[in-house]
Amino acid sequence: MLKVLIIGCGNIAGGFDAASSTRPVARTHAAAYTAHGQFSISACVEPDADKRAAFMTRWAVPDGCDSLDHLMATHDTASKSERFDVISICSPTTAHHADVLQALHLKPKLIFCEKPVCADVAQTQSVVQRCFDQGVLFAVNHNRRWDPEVTRLRDQLQSGQWGEIRLVTGQYNKGVLNNGSHMIDLLHDLLGPLTLIGCGTPLFDYSESDPSVPASLVSAAGVPIALTCGDASDYSLFELQVVTQRGVIAMEDGGMRWRTRLKAPSTQFAGYRALDEGQFSGGQYLQTMTNAIANIYRSVTNGEALASTGQTAMCAQLICQQMRTHSLQRTSAADAA
Repeated sequence: MLKVLIIGCGNIAGGFDAASSTRPVARTHAAAYTAHGQFSISACVEPDADKRAAFMTRWAVPDGCDSLDHLMATHDTASKSERFDVISICSPTTAHHADVLQALHLKPKLIFCEKPVCADVAQTQSVVQRCFDQGVLFAVNHNRRWDPEVTRLRDQLQSGQWGEIRLVTGQYNKGVLNNGSHMIDLLHDLLGPLTLIGCGTPLFDYSESDPSVPASLVSAAGVPIALTCGDASDYSLFELQVVTQRGVIAMEDGGMRWRTRLKAPSTQFAGYRALDEGQFSGGQYLQTMTNAIANIYRSVTNGEALASTGQTAMCAQLICQQMRTHSLQRTSAADAA
């Protein structure tokens, strides 16, 4: 049984699953650890006393503290058998840098961090390096890395099943780092390294420091990529369309649904080809947290490679930082003109 410490007791830690004990899939760290059966949530850290108490009750956590400092005072001298094997970082992004560095003092085998790792790319780089130097595995919750439908599409694209990839378009909102990092990481997973070509006007639909940014990019193989942004005050938006030689594959509603359209002779114009009406299928996005925890267990116990790491997260954040910087510079230049 692997012992778990959860830092931060908000929605992604357990809140999204707190109201129901009958959901078929886990949406949170606590629910996924509990459902797996080979993890024990031994402690949690949360400065809000009411939130901490509710979390401890809901997930049967025996030990809770208001800060990592207080927890470390009781665990720094603990025997090896009492140390945490896995530490989940579910605190606000601004706290991640300090939380990860403190967590390393507890000598876990693996740290599972919510994205973005840190708000500043230099801090992310330092965190990733420190974990590597200390031999601590570092997983990041870019959760579509654990989506079987995404993995299937990546394998199909790489095998040439869809022929040449002509164009990829994506739509997202709620911040280039907050949600845009998911999009860039997804594109990295499907297409490999990206180069930023240009950016549009930033949309401040999330925070002043993290606008949503439209952008043009290209893959190493020359596939053009266009990213556009909606406004998060309207609704959540995260969708992807892959235009290929043989048809179009669309991920909708964040991966909850997929649509595939194949090329076929036009029913209206002789001698022309068009796309058929297509087929819809349900996605497996809601399985991602369960799959992540299973991957983490096998990584810790059997050395299996992690699907999403600090390195992959850092690559995505570097592109996001370029997008943010270029977009804000463009806006500043336009204002000065």
